[in-house]
Amino acid sequence: MIIDRAEVIVTSPDRNFVTLRLTTDDGLTGLGDATLNGRELAVVAYLKDHVVPLLLGRDAHRIEDTWQFLYRSAYWRRGPVTMAAVAAVDTALWDIKGKAAGMPVYQLLGGASRNGLLAYGHASGKTTEALFDSIREHREQGYRAIRVQTGVPGLKSIYGIASNATYEAMNGVRYDHEPAQRGALPNEEDWDTRSYLRHVPTVFEAVRNEFGPELPLLHDAHHRLTPIQAAQLGKSLEPYDLFWLEDVTPAENQEALRLVRQHTTTPLAIGEIFNTVWDYQQIIREQLIDYVRSAVTHTGGISHLKKVLDYAAQYQIKSGMHGPTDISPVGMAAAMHLGLSIHNFGIQEYMRHGARTDQVFRQSFTWADGYLHPGDEPGLGVEFDTDEAGKYPYVQAYLPFNRLADGTVHDW
Repeated sequence: MIIDRAEVIVTSPDRNFVTLRLTTDDGLTGLGDATLNGRELAVVAYLKDHVVPLLLGRDAHRIEDTWQFLYRSAYWRRGPVTMAAVAAVDTALWDIKGKAAGMPVYQLLGGASRNGLLAYGHASGKTTEALFDSIREHREQGYRAIRVQTGVPGLKSIYGIASNATYEAMNGVRYDHEPAQRGALPNEEDWDTRSYLRHVPTVFEAVRNEFGPELPLLHDAHHRLTPIQAAQLGKSLEPYDLFWLEDVTPAENQEALRLVRQHTTTPLAIGEIFNTVWDYQQIIREQLIDYVRSAVTHTGGISHLKKVLDYAAQYQIKSGMHGPTDISPVGMAAAMHLGLSIHNFGIQEYMRHGARTDQVFRQSFTWADGYLHPGDEPGLGVEFDTDEAGKYPYVQAYLPFNRLADGTVHDW
């Protein structure tokens, strides 16, 4: 099968998405997600100007060869833009191969290792009462595991807390994980680490008292802490038995996790901003984390993330693939197929897309009793409605950023 057409499509139904659609000479199509939250057009240019010309005329069956060609022939490799582009090609080729075989992608990856994928949702609230309401709502929706993000007294707006401004910007859709917000400039938020470290343990104590010991709880520190602050937080949360503590310190400083490990037994999840297996070498080999947080979309596609997770399996480290709404339904489908097939699956992040997005991306996955399943349609199980996508052109959008009280820019 020869690739004879490659299209890069940008649409913004509820937020911006970048989709690569490959078509073969016998009419099969494959979809890949190339969305890079807040920097979408950088990947569009990389694909259109540099990658698409290299794909035309290539054999669509040669997935590994194409991956190695796109990665190694660039010379200037790795990084989020390059790896999102490579991921889109890789995922689209798996979609095509599944359709050619008449099988869902997970069957081509070795078949199912479980009946469904345990997923966690995002609960948040500026106050404890609002947080409790959000947790109850998520449990009613079927979630068996819940990420808890809370407002901090004295701070106006921080990561992970749904706000009225977000509702208005996103057509009334509630987001407990912030998408890039539409506008000419990024929103400025505030931060105070000491207030956060004092407040968060009291919130988890209240949540445990209200909802009991069985509910798996997760929390995202979002890279905002120094190593010793991260160790302090992990230790202070030990009584509340977290499923994991995510991105507790900037992941680029991998040696910092040694210090965190020395002080806490709270499980750690890292890797949302990582792009290759080489980013993980040290922290997997030294068993400094418990869950791999990379997304298929940002880590070179199904082929490469599977290699990362196979490496992690040697050290009893499990998957926790990134999966909020900055991953398109195509990227989510790819994560589901990969998660269903690997042995060391841990949990899947899952946040529902808006109704407009679901009209653009027609999906075959199921969500029942707290578990996801990608479905058994050939390929990824996602169909792209070009006419519907055309109703929603790209809108400039940026992720927010943090400043401390003295004006210093801080990790968001």
